Amino acid sequence: MGRDQQQQQQAAYTVEQLVAVNPYNPDILTDLENYVNEQVSSQTYSLDANLCLLRLYQFEPGRISIPIVVRILIKALMAMPAPDFSLCLFLIPEQVQMEEQIKTLIVLSHYLETARFRQFWEEAAKNRSTLEVVPGFEQAIQAYAIHVLSLTYQKVPRPVIAEAINIEGLSLDKFLEYHVANSGWVLEKGHSRSQLMVLPRNEFNHPELKKNTVDGMPFEHVTRIFPILS
Repeated sequence: MGRDQQQQQQAAYTVEQLVAVNPYNPDILTDLENYVNEQVSSQTYSLDANLCLLRLYQFEPGRISIPIVVRILIKALMAMPAPDFSLCLFLIPEQVQMEEQIKTLIVLSHYLETARFRQFWEEAAKNRSTLEVVPGFEQAIQAYAIHVLSLTYQKVPRPVIAEAINIEGLSLDKFLEYHVANSGWVLEKGHSRSQLMVLPRNEFNHPELKKNTVDGMPFEHVTRIFPILS
């Protein structure tokens, strides 16, 4: 099959199909780069396609596009708490990781992983031109921050929420009202008229909800274990 025929056949496949059929074909590298830009513009996400592109860059280091790598990493940050950022970073050569934009994203990732949200938003504000390239970034990180709070707190003071999602004033009021109406949050007055948000119960903020493995095991299964242990 000639090269023109190969290219025509490639055009008939979706990017996901190209990745599934021949993920190590360097001819699909440009398609994958275009697909990263498509993910950005359409606010969609394909970790498999992005990992495939990063692997191809390892075989074709001269073709690495720093702007494309930056967009992949930003999209991976937006997928937290999934470990996508680490998976992507593992495939990026060390010298590329030393690029200023990528070093910044690594710092931002560390802040998110350690729930240091104030430092995260301060650093993000200094690099707005990099992050604004990907629509929906701020909203995705706010969703992650709320996820972390819901695993940590039974009741959250209003200032803690404000710091975690980087919203204050009327915008914060609307945010809280939305979650009271749609997410099961309950507004409670604290001391000195301060506001507390009571978050839905889960096995992390209420450990007593976590089922004990033995308690949840049928008795006949437990009796089978005893001969093994003896």
